[in-house]
Amino acid sequence: MYDVKNRRTFLRRTKYESLHLEDLYVGSKVTVFSRHLTIVDYGNLYTSRKLGSRKERTLALIKPDGMRKMGQLFDIIINAGLTITKAKMMLLSRKEAADFYADYRAKPFYHELLQLIMSGPILAMELLGDDAVTKWRAIVGPANPTTTESDTLDSISESFGHCGLRDAAYGPDSVASAAKELELFFPSSGGRGPVSSAKFTNCTCCIIKPHAVNEGLSGKIIKAILKEGFEISALQMFNMERPNVEEFYEIYKGVVPEYLEMVSELCSGPCIAMEIRQFDPSKVFRDFCGPSDPVLARHLRPGTLRAVFGKDKIQNAVHCTDLPEDGLLEVQYFFKILDN
Repeated sequence: MYDVKNRRTFLRRTKYESLHLEDLYVGSKVTVFSRHLTIVDYGNLYTSRKLGSRKERTLALIKPDGMRKMGQLFDIIINAGLTITKAKMMLLSRKEAADFYADYRAKPFYHELLQLIMSGPILAMELLGDDAVTKWRAIVGPANPTTTESDTLDSISESFGHCGLRDAAYGPDSVASAAKELELFFPSSGGRGPVSSAKFTNCTCCIIKPHAVNEGLSGKIIKAILKEGFEISALQMFNMERPNVEEFYEIYKGVVPEYLEMVSELCSGPCIAMEIRQFDPSKVFRDFCGPSDPVLARHLRPGTLRAVFGKDKIQNAVHCTDLPEDGLLEVQYFFKILDN
């Protein structure tokens, strides 16, 4: 690997444990020895045919009526071999909802569609994978499945949807539609798109760390949080730059011996930041995360997130706000400062 700016070889052929074949696609952001790299093209036609010939991007939308099953839907996506490359919980304005449903203006149920998608937060995701458009569309299933359609009985619409228009999730029906709709939610021009659903009240911060995202644990962690009675009021996937991580973790600098390793982990790949809200005074989210050392957590608090999903003090599945007074500050850092 050649560093054009400094005119020198940065990396010779070497084994790099944390990088996998499925990470290598155009648009992917990878970290190699603390350097953030964006893959902009394939090196030759052979590599393009091998790695990119069937790769597609599509939009996955979890509607307000499907948000309670968010963790299960994450698992379905991951188990289908699709990669979540972007994710954000959003609130749609009437104009944004109308733009999304522009093709349905003449339908008698158009206004009901608008009301439903504006009735609460939605989760928009960009999915990448082989034949992603067709695969995700099949997973979602038809809006009104019938018991005679045996091939749809395991679809999201059948398993999590309700009657009529409440079908829990959505997927575009063509590559062209997917590209157009992804622009609405994740503008390539660098615009923000629809606003985050963050509430900035009665909140604390949780981050699913890159190793847990890469190991496909996001859905399971989200399910555990919701099952415990906490509310996930905002969620967004970030690829953190090292200066941002150092700024976010500044409170630990010179205090925690693992500070540098913590920084390297959080900027090693995509992470998922969440605004967590709690209403039961007896339930404290930090307690539910458990001790920072998963080995200790498995002895003292075996049901906590770090005990169940963590590996060591660095790769301990989640970051959580340590001090109650810092909860809002950490949430604001992700959903106001970075989301701009």
